[in-house]
Amino acid sequence: MTNNEFEKSIAIFGSTGSIGTQSIEVARRHNLKVKALTSRGNIELLEEQIREFSPETCAVLDEKKANELKGRVSDTSTRIIGGEKAIEELAYSVKCDMLLNSIIGKAGLRPTLAAIESGKNIALANKETLVTAGEIVMKKAREKGVSILPVDSEHCAIFQCLEGYPSKQVSRLILTASGGPFFGKKRDELQNITPEMALAHPTWSMGQKITIDSATLMNKGFEVIEACHLFDIDVDRVDVVVHRESIIHSMVEYIDNAVLAQLGVPDMRTCIQYAITYPDRYEGLQERLDLAKLGKMTFAEADKETFVLLDLAYKSMRMGGVIPAVLNGANEEAVYLFLNKKISFCDIMDMVSEVVLNYKNIVNPTVEDIEQADRNAREAVRILSQR
Repeated sequence: MTNNEFEKSIAIFGSTGSIGTQSIEVARRHNLKVKALTSRGNIELLEEQIREFSPETCAVLDEKKANELKGRVSDTSTRIIGGEKAIEELAYSVKCDMLLNSIIGKAGLRPTLAAIESGKNIALANKETLVTAGEIVMKKAREKGVSILPVDSEHCAIFQCLEGYPSKQVSRLILTASGGPFFGKKRDELQNITPEMALAHPTWSMGQKITIDSATLMNKGFEVIEACHLFDIDVDRVDVVVHRESIIHSMVEYIDNAVLAQLGVPDMRTCIQYAITYPDRYEGLQERLDLAKLGKMTFAEADKETFVLLDLAYKSMRMGGVIPAVLNGANEEAVYLFLNKKISFCDIMDMVSEVVLNYKNIVNPTVEDIEQADRNAREAVRILSQR
């Protein structure tokens, strides 16, 4: 299809982050109408985006930065608002065909719920939404008749491999993992890992937080939890296999033992675009896959003994309640402390495990219960870090 055939309008929440800026590239390539943008506080990049796309509204989490941005773009028609509530309210009020949520962390949950409440379809890159409150979010989406389309490459791949087949014919979902920069290493080899070393991902270009999560395999654990909610499947029917080349993005095994896989060069713009344009396909921004040039693909078991957070994610999903939110909150805090060189790489795994396994669960939690569990988990990690 040509560019002028595409008429959907979008809002990009988290437009200055890694996924957000790649979403901007997709919007630019296909001449999308961008109705709204949000950011934590990168007003320099926001100003550039405002001047290019002329969104109706732009929300900035940092209210001081929002006021500064107002002065910088006073010659435009874009309305500037500030604060956490402003982002949530914008998610509800903006008129668009698709809201792409790439906000980092638990801050993405309330905007997702607000967008669902207003009946918007969502392209979801904020994994914390489903990790912390998957049951609540998916139930609300069903009630409102809202589609939640995955942006993660793994879930986008599964979504494509599932199309046209009833769920009763699915045997298992197989998530692929790059293995991160420390594939093959054992615990004693991880003791002196620095943030700089952990940020050197072998195949994907991502933000700092998700790159560290990839190094610990926590990111893959979160994806297991997400897959359970997105595709309504039991956690014990979701497997993980290490695939260093990151060419197969994930697979679905059916009851006849046939396995369908989605392949492509590792480029997040592929899944961002598919989520926005679904059910249509448009010319891609990524390079074509040359299998002959690739030569071979390799696979290995994930090392759950060394990278214990992957197994902890499975346990957290089985426990349910607020435990996945505790897992997420504890991990966010531990990663923050590691990036600021307050704790070691192995401390991330140890502290998150200790907090999760000792937390008193709440079954059938409210959003408020989930948010309190998140705060409790973060505080517990901070206390452990002071020992």
